[in-house]
Amino acid sequence: MFPRFISALLLALMVGGASLLVPASPGVAGGLMLGDICRLKGQEGNTLQGLGLVVGLQGTGDPNARPTARALARMMQLMGGQVDRDMAGQLDLSDVETAKNVALVFVSAQIPPTGAQQGDTINLRVNAISAKSLEGGYLMLTPLLGPRSDNQKVFALAEGPLQLSPDEARTTATIQGGAKMEATVNTSFSAGGKITLIINRDFATFDTAFRIEEEINNLGEITIGIAGANANASDRALKARAIGQSYVEVPIPPVYRENPVSFISLILNIPIQLPKNSSRVVINERDGVVVIGEDVEIAPVLISHRGLRIEAVPMKTFVPLDTTMPLDPQAPPQQNAKLKNLADALNALDVPTEDLIAIIKTLKLKGDLYGEVIFQ
Repeated sequence: MFPRFISALLLALMVGGASLLVPASPGVAGGLMLGDICRLKGQEGNTLQGLGLVVGLQGTGDPNARPTARALARMMQLMGGQVDRDMAGQLDLSDVETAKNVALVFVSAQIPPTGAQQGDTINLRVNAISAKSLEGGYLMLTPLLGPRSDNQKVFALAEGPLQLSPDEARTTATIQGGAKMEATVNTSFSAGGKITLIINRDFATFDTAFRIEEEINNLGEITIGIAGANANASDRALKARAIGQSYVEVPIPPVYRENPVSFISLILNIPIQLPKNSSRVVINERDGVVVIGEDVEIAPVLISHRGLRIEAVPMKTFVPLDTTMPLDPQAPPQQNAKLKNLADALNALDVPTEDLIAIIKTLKLKGDLYGEVIFQ
């Protein structure tokens, strides 16, 4: 077992020297296609929403909620039930306002990025407004509208028995395939004779956008050469253009104007090589997970934490065993210590993960950590 106090020299060798055993190489992420890191503009999910009534609860419904009573009375009226009216001609709520087995709920559904056709079924999520529990409930037929309140078009109808998860609150439930589409929702994938590739946030950099532009322009003519064999070179050539670090515009060649789906399939299957995210640290504090890229470095610092003293100093790429041997003046310059070697040293000392996270936070705050830190 290592002592809690370690000399600066020993930790300098552990932190700064361990990385010298394995030569660094830039490396690339292999096997990626454009479709793995990009999506098409227009291919986004859409939300449907509505207010509904859940019945069949075991006394856990809304307590004396007049909005629920009005909705229940209106539902009964629409279904042919007899509902009295008061002197002002309004629905008399006295018969339904004490119902304990009914709850007013918010219902939502997500249309996938590929859209949905009339007759398709999609999953529902149901959330109580004031009920104590939705266990055992059944969602009455509920119309679902789009996200815009000024558009009263009914896109889907929802109903079904609620399913509660043991990992969620009793006021939240789902219905698998509980909504049936009453209208078709198509998502566009081209506009103005071009498609726009949106780079996934985890890959969105200027370098990535430039690489995608280069790959499409360099390989495009080869890729579409079969379909455009009878077209001239200008019709077959691609002219992709990166727009910032997140977007790449690609005009659809004339030979594919009548068949854009085939063109999109070819584009999304173009291989792409990207540099690894080796200078990034990803921290999940909830689960206690720390992922450190191999190129994340730290400046020469002295770390003192809970009785532990660690000094990270840069090391030469060659340290002679014979101290009388002079250093080679042509030797490469000193290298900063690697964060992953610091983590290895702390792990050897049985330092908890939360302490490692605290040290990383402090190093980043001080500006002594050379890399990107992402918290999940």
